[in-house]
Amino acid sequence: ASARDIASCDTPQMAPQRSVPFVLLGVGGVGAELLRTIVRSRALHAERYGLRLSALAVCDSSGVVRPAEGGAEVSDEALSALIAHKERGGKLATASGSGVACEARPADVSASEFLREVVLGTGPAAGAIVVDCTATDATLPALLSATATTDMRAVLANKKPVTASMEAWDGLSGPRVRLESTVGAGLPAIASLQRVVASADRVTKIAGSLSGTLGFVMSALQEGEPFSVVVSRAKALGFTEPDPRDDLGGVDVARKALILARVLGLRFEMSHVSIEPLYDEARMGGLSVDDFMAALPSLDAEFQARVAAAAAEGKVLRYAATVDATASRLVVGMQAVSTDSPLGALRGTDNLIEIYSDVYPTSPLVIRGAGAGVESTAAGVLADMVELAFSKGDPA
Repeated sequence: ASARDIASCDTPQMAPQRSVPFVLLGVGGVGAELLRTIVRSRALHAERYGLRLSALAVCDSSGVVRPAEGGAEVSDEALSALIAHKERGGKLATASGSGVACEARPADVSASEFLREVVLGTGPAAGAIVVDCTATDATLPALLSATATTDMRAVLANKKPVTASMEAWDGLSGPRVRLESTVGAGLPAIASLQRVVASADRVTKIAGSLSGTLGFVMSALQEGEPFSVVVSRAKALGFTEPDPRDDLGGVDVARKALILARVLGLRFEMSHVSIEPLYDEARMGGLSVDDFMAALPSLDAEFQARVAAAAAEGKVLRYAATVDATASRLVVGMQAVSTDSPLGALRGTDNLIEIYSDVYPTSPLVIRGAGAGVESTAAGVLADMVELAFSKGDPA
């Protein structure tokens, strides 16, 4: 039974009381918010699902925290203390507290091997869910090892493992893995696409605005603001990474689009994605951040001309990804779209995904909402964990 099945019961007490362990990789913004949400959700999970999610291990690249000898889980009080320690800039290797055992990563062991050893040394006997809230590809060996066992499951918010090679994708795309939060944070983008595919409805195209940051930039350009001013304001507001090129380069959008393409069944690699960056990589890629920001006004005239050209056709510019299933193409970049289309009507930082198919040929299935932020991402991860808690992932 799925979490949805149990949620539909008139008497939630019918659900058997059970503890489902998890191993958390990454205690940054999303990982910390996930732990907070799990602790806040104890009463709901117990009453509605008969469920307790129990922390067997909490890891970062520096070390791991486990229950002290004889303990069944890292307590909620200890989890709160770990979050506070991380927010003060601490590493798990230097954490301390009652009821927990802290182990630092040996200097001669790589982060990827350390995390793999932690997962295999902690999870298999307990049938744990491995939760990846990092932003590194160092978790890939741990995830592949976990999903190769018969008991362990995995939930990912981290895009890098599932946008590595197709071999890695094949190991992480089975029924014991959930990856909803890799695209659109907590939006049900992947679940919606999977339901369309499962219904034998042939998908012809997926199009979407998959970056809140770039959505903000495109909306401001439409209002007449110069590109350099918009990017500077987005950086000041914290919408961009410290180096805005990490957003403007389009790679993050490409990763999300690649995941959607792979869910659809297209065997694409990152090298197959055509990416248009929003800056001149040859001229500006090697600059310091300050020099890059100072050089942005040199792009203003070009963007102003593109905005005007689109407006002359009754269109607006959006930084979008298009998965063309018919032509087997994946393109990421600026597109001129009709103002009365779902993408054209989009404003601000929301994400939006359109799914065109035989059933939805001209009026697409649209998923829209907040597609970024630690709260919505953590919520998506937690929903995946609860669903997996009621299934080993075996096909129904």
